Amino acid sequence: MDSSTTSPSPAEAYAAARRRSRYPQLTRFAAEVSFEFDDFQVRGCEALEDGHGVLVCAPTGAGKTIVGEFAVHLALAEGRKCFYTTPIKALSNQKYGDLVERYGSDIVGLLTGDTSINGGAQIVVMTTEVLRNMLYAESTTLDDLGYVVLDEVHYLADRFRGAVWEEVILHLPDYVRVVGLSATVSNAEEFGEWLVEVRGDTTVVVDEHRPVPLWQHMLVGGRLYDLFVGERADTGEAKLNPRLLRAVEEAGRMHVPAGLRGRGRRGAPQRGPRYRPPSRTEIVDRLDRAGLLPAIVFIFSRAGCDAAVTQCVRSGLRLNTPDEVQQVRRIVDERTADLPPSDLEVLGYWEWREGLEQGIAAHHAGLLPAFKETVEELFVRGLVKVVFATETLALGINMPARTVVLERLVKYNGESHVDLTPGEYTQLTGRAGRRGIDVEGHAVVVWQPGVDPRQVAGLASTRTYPLRSSFRPGYNMAVNLVGRFGAAKARELLEQSFAQFQADRSVVGLSRRIERNTEALRGYADAVTGDFDEMLSYLTLRKKISEREKALARQNTAARRAQTAKSLEKLRKGDVIAVPSGRRAGLAVVIDSGVDQFDEPRPLVVTEDRWAGTLSLSDFPTPVEPLGRLRLPKHVELRSPKTRRDIASSLRNTGIRPPKRQRWRSDAHSDPELAELRRQLRAHPVHGMADREANLRWVERYQRLAEDNQRLKRKVAATTHSLARAFDRIRRLLIERGYLGESGDDVTEHGQLLARLYSESDLLAAECIRQRVWHGLAPAELAAVVSTLVYEARRDSTAEAKVPSGPVNKAWQETVRLWSDLVEDERRHRLDPTREPDAGFAWPVYRWARGESLEKVLTSAEVNGQELSAGDFVRWSRQVVDLLEQIRDVLGKEHPVGGAAGKASRLLRRGVVAAGEL
Repeated sequence: MDSSTTSPSPAEAYAAARRRSRYPQLTRFAAEVSFEFDDFQVRGCEALEDGHGVLVCAPTGAGKTIVGEFAVHLALAEGRKCFYTTPIKALSNQKYGDLVERYGSDIVGLLTGDTSINGGAQIVVMTTEVLRNMLYAESTTLDDLGYVVLDEVHYLADRFRGAVWEEVILHLPDYVRVVGLSATVSNAEEFGEWLVEVRGDTTVVVDEHRPVPLWQHMLVGGRLYDLFVGERADTGEAKLNPRLLRAVEEAGRMHVPAGLRGRGRRGAPQRGPRYRPPSRTEIVDRLDRAGLLPAIVFIFSRAGCDAAVTQCVRSGLRLNTPDEVQQVRRIVDERTADLPPSDLEVLGYWEWREGLEQGIAAHHAGLLPAFKETVEELFVRGLVKVVFATETLALGINMPARTVVLERLVKYNGESHVDLTPGEYTQLTGRAGRRGIDVEGHAVVVWQPGVDPRQVAGLASTRTYPLRSSFRPGYNMAVNLVGRFGAAKARELLEQSFAQFQADRSVVGLSRRIERNTEALRGYADAVTGDFDEMLSYLTLRKKISEREKALARQNTAARRAQTAKSLEKLRKGDVIAVPSGRRAGLAVVIDSGVDQFDEPRPLVVTEDRWAGTLSLSDFPTPVEPLGRLRLPKHVELRSPKTRRDIASSLRNTGIRPPKRQRWRSDAHSDPELAELRRQLRAHPVHGMADREANLRWVERYQRLAEDNQRLKRKVAATTHSLARAFDRIRRLLIERGYLGESGDDVTEHGQLLARLYSESDLLAAECIRQRVWHGLAPAELAAVVSTLVYEARRDSTAEAKVPSGPVNKAWQETVRLWSDLVEDERRHRLDPTREPDAGFAWPVYRWARGESLEKVLTSAEVNGQELSAGDFVRWSRQVVDLLEQIRDVLGKEHPVGGAAGKASRLLRRGVVAAGEL
């Protein structure tokens, strides 16, 4: 081989030598690793050694952490401290393990809120919230701090926690160098400009080059097609694969939309093959045959992920060799050694383990943390070949794969089904391609009817993932800022936030839009040929009619609901009823009427398909009538499958048939107000105009644009100094409630308590302590009430929240009363309302604190209509523990509530809740 291809030229060798002499620490650091640094890593490290702060934006898996680890190296070389922060405990634990392996446990510490290991060490890994709390407490641990690494700094866009990152950046001393590590964002320069403004000299290093190229594909039926083939000669853009377009067109013809099935255009039965999407087992098998495993298959549903694993396991799909199965068993045994044997059955341990042995797993927020961490380790080791995951896997943990599969391009956001954005698509597919292992990564979209390859191409080609600040002042932040800096300086600090920086920039664009809209409004008005004001009054009449019709519909719904509730209250044990629609449609027999004097009736029933559970008003669109009676034993044991089977069989043998659904008649036709409005509309001079509708369309456009313009003007007015004004409103409320002094410039004794409560419902927690609402509660009772400030039911949950009777119920009612008073004050001060306490976790955490088994806790939740997985139970329990320990630390163990909080946290820290914690 020609030596010129491997040896640098004399000039290059000289330049490299000069660079080594200029950056001696980087030279030493690079010598410790076994690979050559990429250009962006070199630029980031050089900027750090030059004394600058650094922001590094690069794709997932590109190796951003090298720059963060160099900050650790520099701190050790300079005899200073380095704090390495991450957004989640699992990442902190992972990074702690990496650094201990490299530098030893004497030099490295870990702080994650509930874990403290060697907190005074020279290098400390911590969650970002821990650093924020240190800064507010002016902890001596900050002495000699030289570097702070903010890993995953793009988390500052997170709606609930993002403010923490900005608080840290704003409050760190000027002499501390900040290293921000971020995923690729399209406004990195804007973020960098803000960092320069608030932190001084900061170098922005952006690298959009993926270390492993990504190939895009679509799976149509059982065939895998490339999304792109070459580039267009005229534009240089990627060209869609014509074979893919033909395949999709053909598959689309085979698919018949639901509303058209059964009959053709002339009423004849439709013939021809029907399109059948590939099963999840077939998808995995196809990837395996193409050599595209390991893979992450994103399914935007926890239940969907679990069902996919079950399907693959039952199909007999085996992706692991006998030797790999032995390795899996060893790791699973090590990872789950802390789990109580009595809980394994209810945790679904054996089914989960069987999937792992076959190389198949699920990964979602409902999994037990120990299960999730085991899946992560096995996947990284190549012992799990396919993971069915929700989009939460796209954040944080390092789990790259050869292939990423998207089952759908639509996900449910808790309120509606929405299309994936280009940013979300980029984030999800960013997992594909393992550096140093794969030559290329692969992204596969499974074709579904209605999916256009052009839509996929648009998602794959667009690289827009802007970072948007979620920063806004809160009560805890306000008292801490006033306590540290005084009100005037605190206002200045808020004005320096990234949120205000972005808001002020947006005003320029809004002003231009207002000018363009004003010009367009003149054009719309000129286009109307009739009397503009008459047209406007006619449109107003139409709007009133529409609003009246909607109001009547609402009244109708309320009346129907009241009559339905009355009919449910009359039901008795043994009544046979018909559930008209939904998953439980069909005959059912009432086991218990479920009448509650304080709430709507929720009858407990067994259906003809053996389901047992409670029904609610939402299951009955019209009043319900008993269709017959069924003799039942005095005591019905619903937990027995045989009992449910016998009842369902008796129900089917009654010969009763569900009646046809009844329609509820509307009162709109008999409403005098609506009749009068319709008469006025017919008598209006515009009503008989020949070109009425054409003119009205212009007036409607005018109205919509005028409203939009007013909204924009309000936005401009509200945007300028918006955070400082919100801070002033918070201060006024805190002064009224005695947390700040009359001047609003000093913190009271109550304010000192609030300053140490870090919770979404911080002020409500402080009020409950201050008003002695939680005094006298036993530890388990306190855990139940405190959980209402932490827990938030999933938005699709329909379960009714209940609390234990006695002291818990009384304290809960008082907590809700304080919340109601607080929300009234917040409305008066034009502040976002504090989230309503949610009692959905009170019973489970109460049972657990009293020592009941996990099986009993989860089964009881299920009987009450709650969907509570073991993973959710552990996650919420740990959050309750966190708030309880804050209350203990704020009040002290000698205080009645502080002592009860400490005991409650100890009672909760057992079994699966304590398992796996460092």
